[in-house]
Amino acid sequence: MEQTLMLGVKKTILHGGSSELPRFVTGTKVTFHFRTQLCDDERTVLDDSRKVGVPMEIVMGNMFKMEIWETLLGSMRVGEVAEFWCDVIHTGLYPIVAKSLRRIAEGKDPVDWHIHTCGMANVFAYHTLGYADLDQLQKEPKPLCFMLELLKVEQPSEYQRESWALSDEERLKAVPLLHGQGNMLYKQGRYQEATLKYKEALICIKNVQTKQKAWEAPWLKMEKMAHTLTLNYCQCLLRMEEYYEVIEHSSDIISQHPGVTKAYFLRAKAHVQVWDEDEARQDFQKVLELDPGMKKTVKMEMAVLNMRMEEKLKEQGVPRVGQNVHGHKGGVPVWFRQHVTWAQCGREGGKQGRSAGKTNQEPYNLHKFISMIIYNQ
Repeated sequence: MEQTLMLGVKKTILHGGSSELPRFVTGTKVTFHFRTQLCDDERTVLDDSRKVGVPMEIVMGNMFKMEIWETLLGSMRVGEVAEFWCDVIHTGLYPIVAKSLRRIAEGKDPVDWHIHTCGMANVFAYHTLGYADLDQLQKEPKPLCFMLELLKVEQPSEYQRESWALSDEERLKAVPLLHGQGNMLYKQGRYQEATLKYKEALICIKNVQTKQKAWEAPWLKMEKMAHTLTLNYCQCLLRMEEYYEVIEHSSDIISQHPGVTKAYFLRAKAHVQVWDEDEARQDFQKVLELDPGMKKTVKMEMAVLNMRMEEKLKEQGVPRVGQNVHGHKGGVPVWFRQHVTWAQCGREGGKQGRSAGKTNQEPYNLHKFISMIIYNQ
């Protein structure tokens, strides 16, 4: 039987629950399955938690973006299955919520905590959600049908609250605790566990920060906290040999805040590990410009870089360019950098490649070409 629950909402009970109507208060944790469909002739399914295999959980009164779901669930008994037709006045934020739910199901972060976008860009630019059906729904909001099955209702005293279930004030209080736990785990060499603590703290900050006005004092304070946590996270990734992820996260910070010395330092160390010699040298030089007091540390890291490049050349069977030739010690000689262009490298490489029966598309070994010039081979 269909009944009008409120303006713009109609409810049809498909299977009655076996209990009394639960007591729903602020902090009540609700576990349920949901299926979201378009109200078209095909009843197109957008999302289905049963296909994912994990039920949804929300905490009542915790400012969940889809506030209408709290109203719908508040009308149900445990074990009940009901379908709700909701007009567009209640479904406008569904695409954003669905994006987060899908990212969780895919094993990704529910929020893009490493992506920074200024407020004006959000006003004047359309940003894809990463899913074509959600993009279309965001452009043209439509009524939606939600089929809900209420599985469990827990009162605030009956469960341990996780960070996602905290209020904004509680989230901010949790950040230094999670930060400290991450630091302790890092010192103990438990890097994977430390990343989880830093990540949880970052999500707490970003959830609160998104409600602040960009570039104002509270937002900037949280941004600084987020940078510290992100860089600590990167330190763990370095230990875990996730070098390209370090480069990605540190570059995100540098692109928005180019004066963060530690971001350049960690990125340089990651470049060293993946043999990006020029990029590493540039980042270490930037570290010295921002903090001359790190001269001794940078000198040690540069020694590591030189050693890494020597090892790579030995593995390739190529002598270090310029070594014991005209007084040059390691690296590409300055005269070569100044007088030999990449175009010349490409032309000479093409000749060598063709003579060996290779295609012009095959990468040419720059160090072999330099050795050929120096030794007149």
